[in-house]
Amino acid sequence: MTLMKLPDGRDLDIRISGADDGPVLLFHHGTPGSVLPRSAMAESAKERGIRLVTYSRAGYGDSTRNPGRSVADVADDAAAILDHLGVEKAMTAGWSGGGPHALATGALLPDRVTGILSIAGVAPYDEPDLAFLQGMGEGNHVEFNAAAEGEDALRRVLEPMRAELADATPDDIIGELSTLLPDVDRAVITDETGAEVAANFAEGLKNGVDGWADDDLAFTRPWGFDLSSITVPTFVWQGSLDLMVPFAHGQWLAGNIPGATAHLVDGEGHLSIGIGAIDAMLDELRETFAERDPR
Repeated sequence: MTLMKLPDGRDLDIRISGADDGPVLLFHHGTPGSVLPRSAMAESAKERGIRLVTYSRAGYGDSTRNPGRSVADVADDAAAILDHLGVEKAMTAGWSGGGPHALATGALLPDRVTGILSIAGVAPYDEPDLAFLQGMGEGNHVEFNAAAEGEDALRRVLEPMRAELADATPDDIIGELSTLLPDVDRAVITDETGAEVAANFAEGLKNGVDGWADDDLAFTRPWGFDLSSITVPTFVWQGSLDLMVPFAHGQWLAGNIPGATAHLVDGEGHLSIGIGAIDAMLDELRETFAERDPR
């Protein structure tokens, strides 16, 4: 992992895995999450000649907080990462709470992003034709209702959750997220994947809940960009059994992002879709780089 200095003086923790060379895929982790990549994604990227670049979003892990940030603010950090790597163009992807940040990166950096992948990504909060909380597990109802009340109320909810997740085992993860995991998601939490999820949470939350709180607050406010302005090829993957980010979110995104390619998959959950379909996702995304930068 490497701490890079941003133009505004903040630090951002980044890591490169996957292939040693080749096109860059900038990945935005979930909420909460961190710089640590999933091994299955890193291996899939390596097989496809993709350099996987992960980072801890502002306020997570060793990355400096950016108080009051909007979803759109991530685009400046993304541009700084690409500049640091010396690359002009890249692909971007986000899982869960990383989905909106991937969409922002593509929307606001259309000349630098060749394709966007949203994996079980969150849709905007106040859309009149989307019941944001409907279909979510109990834990998310509590969390987002607190976010709507403000930062103090949200921190009162997140702090006890952090205490449970910071040193969690795979069994602890299942217990803490019990209302958010359908059977299909529980089934993919093996010892290996469970250990990775636990390590990811621990790294992201080791210095507190700032990043987690700032994500939730940003999701419940205007995102700072218009999804209808996206001109970059976008792929929306969503499972019908997802209790963290309900199926309706994927349906809404697919219907409101111009030209989006939708993979609305019956019988998959929040974790299972990303683990089981990662090869197909990266194949599809890799094609956008070939089309936009044929060298």
